[in-house]
Amino acid sequence: MTRTWAGTTLADRRAARRERLLAAALDLLGTGGSSAVSVRAVCRGAKLTERYFYESFADREELVTAVYEQVAAELRQALVDAVPDRGADPAVRAEAAVTAFVELVVDDPRKGRVLLLAPVTEPALSARGVALLPAFAALVREQLPPRLPADEREMTALGLVGALANLFTAYLAGTLAVSRERLIAHCVHLLARA
Repeated sequence: MTRTWAGTTLADRRAARRERLLAAALDLLGTGGSSAVSVRAVCRGAKLTERYFYESFADREELVTAVYEQVAAELRQALVDAVPDRGADPAVRAEAAVTAFVELVVDDPRKGRVLLLAPVTEPALSARGVALLPAFAALVREQLPPRLPADEREMTALGLVGALANLFTAYLAGTLAVSRERLIAHCVHLLARA
């Protein structure tokens, strides 16, 4: 028999504490960068003791990686959901994908900074970002015309992912001073032409 406290099981309470730690780490990493994330700061933000931190994570790097992977998974799902019909017009598909991307990483800049800026300064994320690149390139590759040779589709997908990542990185870092609408239009144009 599973014991409960205040109507929740131990597993549910652990999961809720883990989510609070992830939310606190997302906020710290997404607003203050890598240097803002320490076990103590995350625990303070989550209003939990370090005991509960170590119940969910072995160390700071494991937490930072979990935050990164959570945001990356959320982005991947948003992109998959945005473009369910491969038969739709390429410009319509491109606009849906770019809009979904913008809604996640620009409308919540914390997530954009975690996904695009944190890997530059956080050693635990550098390799993880490189490892996830093929998954995002595959999403783009699936939208390219099947009549193209496989190697052309691969190179185009990788090039587009790199170009888009650099555009959004510059936008989030404040070095690309264009409107949200102009950024979307440019990205849609890049994708639709492919």
